[in-house]
Amino acid sequence: EVCPLGQFPCGNLSVCLAQPKHCNGQQDCPNGADEENCVDNSGWPHLFDAFMKTRSQEPKECMLDVYPDVCYCEGWKVNCNNKNLQHVPAVSSNITALELNSNGLISLHSDLFVRYRHLERLHLENNSIEMISKRTFSGLFSLRKLFLSQNRISSLKAGLFTDLSSLEWLILDENRINSLSQKSFEGLKSLFFLSLLNNSLEHLPKTSLCFEMPRLNWLELEGNRISSLSSSTFKNCTSLTVLALRRNYLSAIEDGTFSSMHQLIDLHDLSLNKIQDLPPSLFHNLHNVRQLNISNNPLTHVYEDQFDSFINLQSLSMEEVEIPNISIRTFRFLTNLSHIYFKRFEYCTYSPNVRSCKPNTDGISSFENLLANIILRVFVWVVAFAICFGNVFVICLRSCVASENEHHTMAIKSLCCADCLMGVYLFFIGAFDVKYCGEYNRHAHIWMESLSCQLIGSLALLSTEVSVMMLTYMTLEKYVCIVFPFHHYRAGRKRTLCSLTSIWALGFVLALAPFCDRRTFGNFYGRNGVCFPLHSEQVERPGARCYSTGIFLGLNLLAFILIVFSYSSMFYSIQKTAKSARQTTFDLEVSVAKRFFFIVFTDAMCWIPIFLLKILSLLQVHITGKRTLILWVVIFILPINSALNPILYTITTSTFQKRLRVCVHFRC
Repeated sequence: EVCPLGQFPCGNLSVCLAQPKHCNGQQDCPNGADEENCVDNSGWPHLFDAFMKTRSQEPKECMLDVYPDVCYCEGWKVNCNNKNLQHVPAVSSNITALELNSNGLISLHSDLFVRYRHLERLHLENNSIEMISKRTFSGLFSLRKLFLSQNRISSLKAGLFTDLSSLEWLILDENRINSLSQKSFEGLKSLFFLSLLNNSLEHLPKTSLCFEMPRLNWLELEGNRISSLSSSTFKNCTSLTVLALRRNYLSAIEDGTFSSMHQLIDLHDLSLNKIQDLPPSLFHNLHNVRQLNISNNPLTHVYEDQFDSFINLQSLSMEEVEIPNISIRTFRFLTNLSHIYFKRFEYCTYSPNVRSCKPNTDGISSFENLLANIILRVFVWVVAFAICFGNVFVICLRSCVASENEHHTMAIKSLCCADCLMGVYLFFIGAFDVKYCGEYNRHAHIWMESLSCQLIGSLALLSTEVSVMMLTYMTLEKYVCIVFPFHHYRAGRKRTLCSLTSIWALGFVLALAPFCDRRTFGNFYGRNGVCFPLHSEQVERPGARCYSTGIFLGLNLLAFILIVFSYSSMFYSIQKTAKSARQTTFDLEVSVAKRFFFIVFTDAMCWIPIFLLKILSLLQVHITGKRTLILWVVIFILPINSALNPILYTITTSTFQKRLRVCVHFRC
């Protein structure tokens, strides 16, 4: 209410600070409040700490008369861990805690612990227990915590826990339990924490799981094989505050599944499942939830009002989730949300009311700037100036200095015009980077959807494609002249104009085609901050992916192969002609070889990285920092040809240098 959207207060001061400056590792508020409360401890960590508060100290000396010599006794507790015991040993009846972890227990027979009426904690972890008698735990009316993890238990017999009316913790992690029934937990009226982590459960009871456990507060079902949840599964779970369903096979969740969980605080693990659709009203009535994790699910969409009930939600994780229909409306009512996690940096633009959003960069842009890297922010201007100056200089020189081959000059000027557009593109990127400096995240969504971004992106593609086609045309012209010197084909003025016009027309068609059908191409140019359609993503429309692949791996790759082949053939032809003429042409061959090598080398240096990146993007190969690499490609690698073409095709040619000297000498 005090600060505008996208800004947050500096604690109790009246100073407002933009979202990117909070929790960025640097103190920007006068009182340092921007770096406080940055750790996401919403949900179960807080609850766990509260539940695990230490109790009063118990005596160190042993208070028991009977216990095995190989075991260790302290107070009323006996520790028999890792003693290779095959049976439960006899101990005094007033024992309160018995630890039998990592032994050789295989079966537990009836009335095994019936004498231990004061036993509060029993550890039977990491044994080989396969069979537990129905009356094994008879008489343990005071037992509060039972640990049965890392055994071979495959089922829980009805009535097994009937006498455990005081049990609060039941840990059954890493067993082989494949099914449960309502009767499996009969008698557990005080159970607070039930953990079934890493078992083989394929389904949960159709009737309410909590019918026999009215006080169940924490349910851990991670790492099972549960494929669906019905609306009756958690019907009576009114006391449940933490529910974890991570790493299951969940693909279907009925509407109303969580409707009775009014106390639920932490639904922190629906992640790593196979959920494709979350029913619109699935989360209705969950007003107390503070943490929600639906990461790593193949969700096809998220409804606009999906999260409206989460009025107290503090942490939302949607990592590795594609949200093609994302909008600002989706998160508008999450007024208490302080931490949000997405798959893509650009999604953060849809949650300007959240103090901490991750990831805070996509390798191209950051919260603060359109260009995340300071080196690139400087060099975008340097490269843009070099390209524009070099190409304008050549156009002016070519216009002032008369040439014997007027048609070739026309092609060179046309090439320079195309390359100059790349410099203009970079100038625009640099200008918008300056415009949004320090607050890019507030404008990122508008920028990438804007007509300005679309036009700038189309300008870059126009420059790239016209330049590629122009180089190919000039190379083929030269190839015909050198390899077939007596051929009657020679391009006249009319044919040259026709060819250049066709190249520019095709370039405009390629650049503007994505504007014609939004349904097919989507936001073709606005998928990143620099508005260049090189990087393919799963969220990209199939039509757009095919189109960009056709350009970069079809047209451009074919052009590159033609250029390499043509220059190789030209060099071979020159060498062959020189040998047949029996002239001393070593220096000439070296000069030609150097010139041809640099032309092919610059083309290869520019296009091979782009071909490789495009192929890896299509194959969805994970490369650390791939987007950062793409930014360097767009700012440095892609403009290489645009910057060097004036030098290679004009300034360094001996013919042009001679005519320039003559012209200068004549005018002087």
